[in-house]
Amino acid sequence: MQDYLALRRAMGFKMERHAKLLGQFVDFLAAQDAATLTIEHALAWAGGPSGADPRWWAARLSMVRGFAVHLQALDPAHQVPPRGLMTSGSRRTAVPYLYTDQEIAALIGAAGELSGPLRAVTYQTLIRLLAVTGMRVGEAIGLDREDLNEQTGVLTIHGTKFGKSRQLPLHPSAVVGLRGYLDLRDRLQPERRTSALLVSTRGCRLRYNRVWVIFHRLLIQTELTAKSPGRTPRDRSTRAAPAAAWRSIVRAAECDRNISTPDGSNRWL
Repeated sequence: MQDYLALRRAMGFKMERHAKLLGQFVDFLAAQDAATLTIEHALAWAGGPSGADPRWWAARLSMVRGFAVHLQALDPAHQVPPRGLMTSGSRRTAVPYLYTDQEIAALIGAAGELSGPLRAVTYQTLIRLLAVTGMRVGEAIGLDREDLNEQTGVLTIHGTKFGKSRQLPLHPSAVVGLRGYLDLRDRLQPERRTSALLVSTRGCRLRYNRVWVIFHRLLIQTELTAKSPGRTPRDRSTRAAPAAAWRSIVRAAECDRNISTPDGSNRWL
């Protein structure tokens, strides 16, 4: 298993969830005294969590299938579960909720009313940063102060998908906005405890689950409601929903020709 994980990681996949679940699967095989991986073993383990969502069963089987392909290349005795043995069921296609510039402004205004000046300005900056760059929430809160080059107006994002890095050109107004945030945060939190660009009231890097809670609160405060069935700014109790909602802010900014500049960068909101 470790060889398989190392191979996939070398290809750019993080394999964090795979490592945990495949470890459980290997333990399951050991408990069965199985010398080879069979389709029956794969199905029994994948469907083990009784009452779980069929999509979760299908995801577990998909992880085993990839591992089985690797094992079969080493020993043909191992069996590879065919595709489609466990279907994920019907899945409603999510319709993007495109925020208007007024709604983005409302979210920024609501963030300004959060308790504590540092918390307020940090979340205002986070929303603005997402809106003008298109980065993911995890990428934004993972930024370090040194990732911002004020001289060139470039923001460097490290450890993105497939372990690569990319550079984002910023509009001059965005550089000024970030500079203003850094000056204010340094006055409010002079003792530096982290290298993070965006900090909490404790001077630490923002945590994703906390950002999720604050964003959900802002949605309620601004009374943003669904424009039609399936088009809602509110979460759906899944981890992916907050990120999708944040990225919809980005799409709204990109669609607003009033804030988009000819060079493709966006002005600070």
